[in-house]
Amino acid sequence: MVDTQPEPAAVAETHISVVVFVGDRAYKLKKPVSFGFLDFSTRELREQACHREVALNRRLAPDVYEGVADVTGPDGRPWDHLVVMRRLPADRRLSTLVTTGVDVADHLRELARLVAAFHAAADRSPEIDDAATPASVSDWWTRNLGEMRRFAGSLLPQPAFEEVQQLARRYVAGRRHLFERRIEHGAVVDGHGDLLADDVFCLDDGPRAIDCIEFDDRLRHNDVLADVAFLAMDLERLGAPALAGEFLAAYREFAGETWPDSLVHHYLAQRAVVRAKVTALRVDQGDADAADLARRFLELAHEHLAAGRVRLVLVGGLPGTGKSTLSGALSDAAGWVLLRSDEVRKDAAGIGHEQSAAAGYLEGLYSHTHTVATYNELLERARTALELGESVVLDASWTDARERSAAAALADDVAADLVALRCDAPRELAAERVDARARRGGDASDASAAVAAAMAADADPWPAATVVDTTGTPDEALSAALDAVGPTARGAHRPS
Repeated sequence: MVDTQPEPAAVAETHISVVVFVGDRAYKLKKPVSFGFLDFSTRELREQACHREVALNRRLAPDVYEGVADVTGPDGRPWDHLVVMRRLPADRRLSTLVTTGVDVADHLRELARLVAAFHAAADRSPEIDDAATPASVSDWWTRNLGEMRRFAGSLLPQPAFEEVQQLARRYVAGRRHLFERRIEHGAVVDGHGDLLADDVFCLDDGPRAIDCIEFDDRLRHNDVLADVAFLAMDLERLGAPALAGEFLAAYREFAGETWPDSLVHHYLAQRAVVRAKVTALRVDQGDADAADLARRFLELAHEHLAAGRVRLVLVGGLPGTGKSTLSGALSDAAGWVLLRSDEVRKDAAGIGHEQSAAAGYLEGLYSHTHTVATYNELLERARTALELGESVVLDASWTDARERSAAAALADDVAADLVALRCDAPRELAAERVDARARRGGDASDASAAVAAAMAADADPWPAATVVDTTGTPDEALSAALDAVGPTARGAHRPS
């Protein structure tokens, strides 16, 4: 601990407790309240919660939580109970440091290391795992949004509330394999449950994280990503999204974790919804100044759910129209999985991607039978990635309407947004590109100008696709593609 001058007495209040700061101690009194997610309505329940709070918080801050004091009446009987804590210096609170512009990068890295070690040793069990099953995650959204619904249309904007509900349900519905894999990976633990910047103190001998959830064990049971996403979301709320990204990256490094970007956005949104609900309750208790903050939390949830939408992007067009160049650029820009039909076709044939299999139109490796098998395999690989929360870019000609219908059916089955892009360039320019690629070598494509002409004659109309003119620079084509896949893809906060 750092040495500090005695601080004046102070009082802090939340929707469920009052904390009195006197000298070098802090005393927390739980309010006699009952909500849908907690019950402190009796002295016995509050006493139980106090002892539970001390025991649980000693896992991360053993030198802060000193015990429980009984408040007794003249007859010696207990009237209530207080959690007794060592008072931590207010000027070392993480939220204070962030808002005053202090460099906290090293503190956050140490915190990430501390939390990763905490998670590594945290309890795991089938009961704990149950909190992160697809059914439980879906129920979490139903329950929490149900508790917030009475604020929608008055305190909280109705359209944003409804879209949060729709986007959350859609994400969970298509990600069963992702949530199951997280459980198999051992990523579900008895964690902190409420890691906020107000409750982290950056001391000279290391960080202290206090005030975990004690009133309902199930609210601490979650994916480790959900646990750290709480603090990342709070850093965003404080106007420090870059710090949020650094913290998550450091945690992932120390924990040896992997996750898709979409899951980061999902849990950031989940944590923002928790804070929106809690802040709305504060408003309901008379804190009118918290109204804007409640709306901001809902806005954060909406932003992340929109950014975390899983997409299946078809990038098609005739040979030489630039679809492979655009597909690669889009994959790099958005961090999405890229699958090329030319490579999948040669994988199935057992030959190298750069080995020539050139043939006439509908001949050899490009016969109807091989092409059907190629597209089936392409979509199966895409299914695996989509179900695991990865957006996918599929680079193929997509000239056959039946193949596009199969892709649309896949997107619908895994609750992914289908985006169709058709690359277009003048025939002469496309032919020049095809010839140049053939001379250069080193590419999986075997198409010739003659094959391109035959494909053009057979291509089905594709009115649903957004046409991307690739006559200009690759950056111009990429900009048009990013506009088509949605503004949340461009510049979306990618904290991982």
